[in-house]
Formats: sequence, C-alpha cells, structure tokens
Amino acid sequence: MLHLKMYINGEWVDAQSGKTREIVNPASGEVIALAAEGDVEDARHAIQVARQAFDSGEWAELPAAERARYLFAIADKLEARAEEIARLETLDNGKPLRESRFDVADAAGCFRYYAGLVTKPDGQTYHVADPVQAMVVREPVGVCGLIVPWNYPLLMAVWKIAPALAAGNTIVFKPSEVTPVTARTLFEIIEEVGIPKGVANMVMGPGPTVGHELAASHLVDKISFTGGTATGRSIMTAAAGNIKKISLELGGKSPNIVFADADFDTAVDYALFGIFANQGQVCSAGSRLLLEESIHDRFVERLVERAKQIRVGAGDDPETEMGPLVSQAHMEKVLRYIELGKAEGARLVCGGNRLAANGLDKGYFVEPTIFVDTTPDMRIVQEEIFGPVLAVQKFTDEEDAIRLANNTVYGLAGGVFTQDGAKAMRVIKKLRAGITWINCYHPTYNEAPWGGYKQSGIGRGLGTFGFDEFTEVKQININLQVQPIGWFAK
Repeated sequence: MLHLKMYINGEWVDAQSGKTREIVNPASGEVIALAAEGDVEDARHAIQVARQAFDSGEWAELPAAERARYLFAIADKLEARAEEIARLETLDNGKPLRESRFDVADAAGCFRYYAGLVTKPDGQTYHVADPVQAMVVREPVGVCGLIVPWNYPLLMAVWKIAPALAAGNTIVFKPSEVTPVTARTLFEIIEEVGIPKGVANMVMGPGPTVGHELAASHLVDKISFTGGTATGRSIMTAAAGNIKKISLELGGKSPNIVFADADFDTAVDYALFGIFANQGQVCSAGSRLLLEESIHDRFVERLVERAKQIRVGAGDDPETEMGPLVSQAHMEKVLRYIELGKAEGARLVCGGNRLAANGLDKGYFVEPTIFVDTTPDMRIVQEEIFGPVLAVQKFTDEEDAIRLANNTVYGLAGGVFTQDGAKAMRVIKKLRAGITWINCYHPTYNEAPWGGYKQSGIGRGLGTFGFDEFTEVKQININLQVQPIGWFAK
C-alpha cells in the first residue's frame, strides 16, 4: 500500500491533524493508498511558505532560460518513468491504460511547450509622443493556488503547474482528494530536479477546507480551478476578499452536430469517442448528439450497435476500451441521472445499468448508455452528468441545429460533422463555445487555448493564452529627455 504525504517547503509531511484518507481502485474497490488529509492549517502553512518564496525573488528573478531548464528536466523524468506513472494513473483513476499513456506523454509535452515558450520574445513597445518611449512587460502574478479534478489527475495538474512555474510564480497545488497518487509522483520529480524549496508546494485534502482556504487567503494572488460549475461559483465568492485573479474551467453539456451530408462512418466513430472516452468523465464530452432528422434512425441504429460492442473492464486489462467510473459516489450519481432520464420520458435504447458480471461487481462500472426521444427541457439534456450517458436530439435544418446547440447555460465545446465546408464554418461560428471541432471531436493540443463561454468558465488554459493567465501586464514609460516639464509657473 502507498503512503502519500504532502510536499511543503521542500519536505514531505503528514497532515498536522494526523488524519489520512483511503484511496480506492475504482475497478476493484480495493484500498491502494493512504493519503494525508490536510486541512485549513496545512493550507495556511503552504501558502505562507509560497508567499515567502515568491517575495524572496529566488524563482521569479531567475533567468527564463534557467526556469526552462528545470521544466525540460521534469519532462525528461516524466518520460523516463512514463509506464510506471501510466499504471499508477490507471490504478488510481480507473481509465484504460492506453488513455493513461497518452496523458503522461501529453504532460511531458506540456512542460516542454512552456519551457520553450518562456524564452521567446514577449511584451510590446509603443510609439508615443516624444520624448517618451513606452513598453509593456509581463511579470509573474505571485502566489498561485491550483486546484484540479479527478478525471485527468496528472494532465490537469501539469496544465496549471507548467505555465505557472514557467512564468515565475510560486504555487500551492491541491489534487483531487479522490485521485492524488500521480500528483505525489510528479512532486517527487519536482524535488529531484532541484526546484528551490517553497516554490512548488502540494497540500492534499477536501475542497471545502483546503480549496476554500486557497481561494479565500489574502496571501494568494491567483486561483486557477478546474471542476464543477457550482464549486466555481463558491471559489469566485471566496476569491472576492482580496480581488484575486481567477481562472475557472467549469462544466459543459456540449453539442455534437451531425448533418445528413456528413461522412457517416466517421461521424458515428467520433460520436462514440466524444461521449465514451474516459467513461464520459470529460468536461468537453459530446454529451448531446444532434442528428439531422433524415439520418436519425439509421444513425442511432448503427450507434447502438457499436456502443454495445465496447469492451468495458478494468483499465489495466489490455482488452478494455472503457473503464469504471472514478468512485462509488459518482457511479451512483450517474445511475440516478439514468433513472431520471427514464422518468422524464426519454427512451433508453442502449445500456443504462451497472455492470457486475465477469468479475466487475466490486468496481464502479456503468454500461455505455444512450437516450433518444429527448426534449430540450429534460434534465438529462440540460445538466452535466459526467458519465457514459448520451442524449440524442433531432433537428430539422441548420437554424434549428444552432438553436438547440446553444440552448444550455454552458458553452465549453462543440463539434460539427458535414462535408459542406461553408456550412461547417457558418455553424461553428454561431456556436457559443470556446473549443470546437469540424469532422472530428476531442483533439486537444498544448499549443491551443482551452476554455469556454457562459457558465463554462472564465479565462483560458494552454497555449500562449494559458501562459498569460499567470502573468501581470506592466506598462513602463521612459522619459528620454530628462528635464523639467514646466507645467507650473516658477
């Protein structure tokens, strides 16, 4: 069994209370680790350490090339331990091993991207009225509180840690209390490469205590959170105390629109991938499938046929294509939504049950599930389920598709499938969503911004946009003719 400690000021420590939390393998229900269960006092200690480290200037004033060297070293070590880390991710989160391997590779790539970016030209200069030369520079925000969810434990951590450190900030990182295993490994690597003490800190524990303290503390300059929209509102409220900067990547109920002229097999394949990858536990999942009415019946028939063939099992089984949900509590939530969909009058055409046969009874497995005959007011159409549950909607024409697609409080992602390039662009431009795809679904790149419209969040991660989120913009005006201005009479 693993024993997971927190990392504060370059030291591995238990919670001050001595409390621990059992970490469970979602495929078997077995306890795989005991994690330190931090609370407010642990968070305050880490915040104070990060504050002192930032104010000392040791990291922020380090030349960009030196900070980059540390980030490149972290990437190298992630790759050197890639298989070990991928197996830990699958053990902790449940996702198929092939997905965990992609996540580790993407994490290393993210560190390399920001290591390269931080040494590139930035800032601006302006031609203003003589004799003044004006310029803009970017500087680190300060102490950053970073909070991530359980669906991509390693990758979401890196999406925040890499740009925050690259920009010269100090951090207090909180992994999900459900999936802290690979975060421990990441901070082992951070320690190994020699990042100065106090620059990178990790506190484990619940969101309402540790997470709230990060959001509320006046010693924290920025909070970056990925998770549910309700929690995002709480963080905004807590962050108002010192008007700290916030980045929020929140929920989604994203539409995947398929027109009759789409390549049929490609659209079916991506519809499956859009909702059943990572067991549907993806903020940008294509959880609403919008089908043009002329192809609806044929498409659903083929979709159900394919969905029933998906091999569900433990993530470390090489035959597995879809793993368990992350916890018993989350599985029960998803199953409640399935029952709600039935009660609302939607027609269940695939799945809908917990899987218990063939040794799956101790894990948290739910069948790939598809509902048709839905209406826009149904909760399974409007609310984020965050599981392998697809709501199919029918549309008549382009205008109807756009109306249905935008008819939620969310605006994270969306996809369009059609072989008419002009139509694809017309529809994509009218989608109120921050991440969109044409004739594909889910590709994600370190170079491109990630975030949404409406109640799907504030700000962007990844790319240059994600780097900018961890910087302050400073205007500098230089008088090139040093003499009295003569504004007032002598």
